[in-house]
Amino acid sequence: MSLAGKLALVTGSTSGIGLGIAKTLAAQGANLVINGFGNSQDIEKLIKELSDKHKVSVDYDGADLSKAADIERMMNSINKKKPVDILVNNAGIQFTSPTQSFPVEKWNAILDINLSAVFHTTRLALPAMKEKNWGRIINIASVHGLVASVEKSAYVASKHAVVGFTK
Repeated sequence: MSLAGKLALVTGSTSGIGLGIAKTLAAQGANLVINGFGNSQDIEKLIKELSDKHKVSVDYDGADLSKAADIERMMNSINKKKPVDILVNNAGIQFTSPTQSFPVEKWNAILDINLSAVFHTTRLALPAMKEKNWGRIINIASVHGLVASVEKSAYVASKHAVVGFTK
């Protein structure tokens, strides 16, 4: 399937699974907005590599997905140029600890990035997708969206919630 002319935003795409997803979408002709952490030199190298190899446009937005205002700024900036056709909510963080000693700030960060960011990007991408009568939203959950693991209460809760939100 050719995705030529489509614009894909992949969160958490400067490394790992998200980078693999971004590379696959670029190989199918999709223009990209990548998002994630990393040093600027590595990100510039990644942008050049993806755009040169696949002859697609690649932009980067370093929005902090733990902050709704950053997500809104990112989505508004993207949508002003060209609305997102494909949204891949991949970004995620994890921290392990017994529930009774789980740091509240870690709990909040995990829920913000793993769950709330999915809501915010989706709500801001949907209007243009509905207007075009075309769009795809892919939410990455993990096996922890179905089963639990010891000392991963926030991660498991966030991934179960992503599965529910997606349904």
